[in-house]
Amino acid sequence: MEEKGLVNFFNEFIENRFIFKNKEALMHNFTPKKVFHRDEQIKELARMLAPMLRLEKPSNVFLYGKTGTGKTLTTKYTSQQMQEVAKQKNIPLKIIFVNCKLKKIADTEYRLLSYILKEYGKEIPFTGIPTDDVYARFYEILDEKPHQLLLILDEIDELIKKAGDEFLYNITRIELKKTKICIVGISNDLNFTDRLDARVRSSMSEEEIIFPPYDADQIFQILQERAKQAFQEGAIDDATIAKCAAYAAREHGDARKALDLLRVAGELAERQEQKKVTTEHIDQAEEKIEKDKIIDIVKNQPLQYKLVLYSALSTARNKSTSTGEIYSIYESLCKRTNNRPLTQRRISDIIADFDIQGLIKATVISKGRYGRTREIEISIPPILTAKLKDSISKDINLT
Repeated sequence: MEEKGLVNFFNEFIENRFIFKNKEALMHNFTPKKVFHRDEQIKELARMLAPMLRLEKPSNVFLYGKTGTGKTLTTKYTSQQMQEVAKQKNIPLKIIFVNCKLKKIADTEYRLLSYILKEYGKEIPFTGIPTDDVYARFYEILDEKPHQLLLILDEIDELIKKAGDEFLYNITRIELKKTKICIVGISNDLNFTDRLDARVRSSMSEEEIIFPPYDADQIFQILQERAKQAFQEGAIDDATIAKCAAYAAREHGDARKALDLLRVAGELAERQEQKKVTTEHIDQAEEKIEKDKIIDIVKNQPLQYKLVLYSALSTARNKSTSTGEIYSIYESLCKRTNNRPLTQRRISDIIADFDIQGLIKATVISKGRYGRTREIEISIPPILTAKLKDSISKDINLT
């Protein structure tokens, strides 16, 4: 495309808004004015947090449920309503939201403390100060003036994986004169607290709210409402939204996946210079999202995980295989790449992780008196296999 043609293209793109009216309504961080099908959870969370508005300390709260079941949305909606009341009544309430999955925010105690202090308008160096000194500064800032702190830790299990549970222990044990702290932890893992130290569990004094998956009808209503805000009138119909809802219901009622599908389908229609989003665009969006998700999952795996996955891809394509066969290839691969092999039991655990992530399907098969074994099949679409093997081979320095 020539320079002048490109300028014309950009000008036309700005003017021709056939698809989107407000794409933000389909983003994960968008908080709608009304939250559908979570009235019970909103009321329960509100009752638990309400004592903060009377300057009392409530119990800490953990919210559990699969991805896309409205945990973060419910928390943001409820806390925003609390903040409005606090402003009207001059109640000193501070709310800090931390996405623990984001890099360089909650991967160490130091960075998490630094992030929270920044929310109070206090900067500390990125590194270089002893953690104990940062804690001392943190406690000093917290107790400068009387207030309530609602600390929301989204994906709290990621914080524990990366930084351990020392922060939770310290924050729940401190005794402040002027400030009361309540923690809301959000996690996809129902067994997350089992990994906490016993002394941390005892100091958390937490209550729990469980979020069930949405069904297809509920997702349809959620998408229908968001679509009114996101798309131009006539740019999408109910049949297309219904197909999107059906895809998401199949994925354990994941409303977040449904919103992604709808947004990507709209973007594809826009790039194709169409004036309407169709069911074909939903199919194309599903394929694109699945590819992107798999590539992203594999790219972020540790070295040993990549070695195991490469071994599985090498042996299980077009047929099922066993942990033993994969381990045999894995051992030879470790020799070729100068890496120390893990035990077969550890490799079995890694394969189980891949099963959870949807990269493989591992089925336990009984061999009678010979015991049990796992029959392993690759769940990655064949079209991606060669691309992933090539990417992994570069990461593991396979020559």
